[in-house]
Amino acid sequence: MAERTVATGIATTGPDRRAPEGPGPRPGWRLGPSPGPSRLGRTRLGQAVRRNLTAYGFMCGALFCFTLFAWYPMVREFILAFQRTNLIDPPEWVGLENFRTVIRDPAFGQAWWNTIAFTLLALLCGYAVPFAVALLLNELRHARAYLRFVVYLPVMLPPIVSVLLFRWLLDPGPGLFNQILDFLRLPPLAWLDSADTALISLVLVSTWMNMGTATLIYLAALQNIPPELYEAAELDGAGVFAKIRHVTIPQTRLILLLMLMLQIVATMQVFIEPYMLTGGGPENATVTVAYLMYQYAFVYGGNYGAGGALGMMLMIVLLVFAAVQLRLTRDNTR
Repeated sequence: MAERTVATGIATTGPDRRAPEGPGPRPGWRLGPSPGPSRLGRTRLGQAVRRNLTAYGFMCGALFCFTLFAWYPMVREFILAFQRTNLIDPPEWVGLENFRTVIRDPAFGQAWWNTIAFTLLALLCGYAVPFAVALLLNELRHARAYLRFVVYLPVMLPPIVSVLLFRWLLDPGPGLFNQILDFLRLPPLAWLDSADTALISLVLVSTWMNMGTATLIYLAALQNIPPELYEAAELDGAGVFAKIRHVTIPQTRLILLLMLMLQIVATMQVFIEPYMLTGGGPENATVTVAYLMYQYAFVYGGNYGAGGALGMMLMIVLLVFAAVQLRLTRDNTR
């Protein structure tokens, strides 16, 4: 047994477990090169992939759907805009000829005018009405869940069902709307058969079909406003409209701007309502850009190139508007 003397000067006995001195390996040391940064990075990457494998699976499904049903049609439309093809024979590159054909069409200007008019009318109804309904639902204390379901119910219906329902409601003979006018001793209207009221009728149908989603989004934004702000406004003597102006609208400004952009983008592409209810008539009063695209491709002898050119024009207009809207929104939030 060897003696060891510690720093305190007290001698202790026992085996000397000090590591031997010298160039050899010390106990507990691992032989071989240590893992480098690249190997550690690959290890962490592999762990992250395994940990999020389920999420990546769902993301791949979403990317596949977007690629197949959104991005590929956009690229295909861009190519068709410069071709003459019937989708059977080999296509022929024609440059800007399809754009010239579309611009020379007398229905081109009418389609853009109807689309812009529809968008503006839809903003008056489909943008303001859902916000007002959301304000009303937010103030209710009873049956709120039931009323939310009733408001969202039109969105859950297939669009064709809603359109057929309104075809009966707007019928100039036994339609419900004209029955109500007759009860009020007012003259009946040719809702879908008159150039003066056809576009307004389509706006009413579109607003009823789509207002549920906007209403729920506004309602979620309203419920995130701190109640202390309303209490402070009441202490300052603010009424209902003053609280909406100085508290509600500023607190929901970002949502309002986002919904404005989404509303314009959606209404500029209106197709189902004129296709199912009026067929673009009467007197081209309801021909929209999207409906004219359909006519080029499937009615006017399969002119897919002209339809692609018109669709490309609409896409460029919407991209420019979205870019300007996002720039203004970003500047307002700074």
